[in-house]
Amino acid sequence: MPHDETAGSATPTAPPRRRPPGVRIALTLTVIALLAGSLVGWLLSRSPDSSPGPDTPSEAAATTAGSPSPGGKTVDAKPPHPSRSSGAGTDGPLAGKVIVIDPGHNPGNFQHTAEINRLVDAGTHRKECDTTGTATNAGYTEAAFTRDVSVRLRALLERRGAKVSFTHDGERPFGPCVDERARFGNNARADAVISVHADGSARGNRGFHMILPGLVTAGTADTRRIVGPSRELGEHIAAGFARSTGSEPSNYVGEGTGLHVRKDLGGLNLSTVPKVFIECGNMRDPEDADLLTNPRWRQRAAHGMAAGLQSFLVK
Repeated sequence: MPHDETAGSATPTAPPRRRPPGVRIALTLTVIALLAGSLVGWLLSRSPDSSPGPDTPSEAAATTAGSPSPGGKTVDAKPPHPSRSSGAGTDGPLAGKVIVIDPGHNPGNFQHTAEINRLVDAGTHRKECDTTGTATNAGYTEAAFTRDVSVRLRALLERRGAKVSFTHDGERPFGPCVDERARFGNNARADAVISVHADGSARGNRGFHMILPGLVTAGTADTRRIVGPSRELGEHIAAGFARSTGSEPSNYVGEGTGLHVRKDLGGLNLSTVPKVFIECGNMRDPEDADLLTNPRWRQRAAHGMAAGLQSFLVK
């Protein structure tokens, strides 16, 4: 009669054959080794030191496949999709801090020139809602660059415990306008705001620079409370950016300091919280363009910004 595991059987069966002691010991040691390896792998995956180094793409960006740009350079085929706002981290050096990232321009601005040419309040005057931004000679746009770097930066800041928000996340066809970008940081009561850009200057003009708000007390602008903190924020980010990327401060603006004060930008004039712009390099210079189109360099750029933000916010 065949043995049925679902019912008892009175038919006697032969006792199971026992393995030699040496085989049992070897199997036991193998099982212990497998369990120990699994435990170590799990602990490493939970370690805060497992975050990527300066040359490693962030988790969000690493999911994006690379493809050659029109000039043959490898750039991200499609920047990873950032969320408008993240939840606050529960631990880390930036826990409790609110940071707003403003990715400069919008890929859709090119198709909405009438809308972005509409004049809006810039504090002391009226100016265009937004601009298209610049691009490399091979066609890699500033809007694509700023969004990619912003996503990488967000991942780094969130791992340090910060609550991070974006002024836009690709959900709108163009914009937002410069006055709305300023209000976003104000309404979030951000501890710091960084607007990410790349410049479009002449060939031979190289390097990065921070744009800082000047002292403005006219019209709807009053920057008295943020001029000092914004300058300090800019100095910290400039130092972190230079260390992480190896880039030099701009050779064409800021007199070698990497710091440039402006009073004509609505995004700064209308801000009530510490805010800076960073021009990461010149897209129209071939050497800078080689850096800006390199995903590994963009990851280092994000690391530099994150380090600067942290050193400013944690004292």
